[in-house]
Amino acid sequence: MAVALVLALALVYRAVTPPSTLMLGRWATLRPVAREVVPLAGVAPALVQGVIASEDQRYCLHDGVDWDALWSVVDDEDGPSRGASTVTMQTVKNVFLWPGRSYVRKALEIPLALMADLVWGKRRTLEIYLNVAEWGEGVFGAEAAARHWFGKGARDLTRGEAALLVAALPNPITRNPRTPSRGLRALAGRIQGRMAGLGGLSTCVRS
Repeated sequence: MAVALVLALALVYRAVTPPSTLMLGRWATLRPVAREVVPLAGVAPALVQGVIASEDQRYCLHDGVDWDALWSVVDDEDGPSRGASTVTMQTVKNVFLWPGRSYVRKALEIPLALMADLVWGKRRTLEIYLNVAEWGEGVFGAEAAARHWFGKGARDLTRGEAALLVAALPNPITRNPRTPSRGLRALAGRIQGRMAGLGGLSTCVRS
């Protein structure tokens, strides 16, 4: 039953952009949510490249799960490392699962990511990711993030602004892209360097 429901939702989400479980939690507790859905074409290429360069450089090469990274990662005492999570795994976690780190959730991410890669494909998966990622307290998706932090649409982000948004992703509540710390600026600079060296590793999401 649960498998059939998830598959049915995945098919619906090929055309309808879903909320994240964090968004649902905020709505359930009457907290505000800022999110405006935009197509991948409505997001600056620099932000798309930055996400791939920082989060998952093998995004166009794997089947939703980077098996080499998964087998080689060393788990710490608090649970599985984020380092083995592909963009696809992060997307299905945001859409179908709960926040936090646990072996159970990580185990569920793997079949869900394989399914998403098959049902949604690369462009749609990244499009969903960029519309559900959390970028601040109650701020979800690239469009809301760009307007909240820089007062412009996601399409108009500069390369530097895109890198700052990507740098904030691991800790979106505590990291401020508008007035970044020295450490956040340094991380954004490294991300821009990775973007420059991405080459053909982002071809699967180009229109």
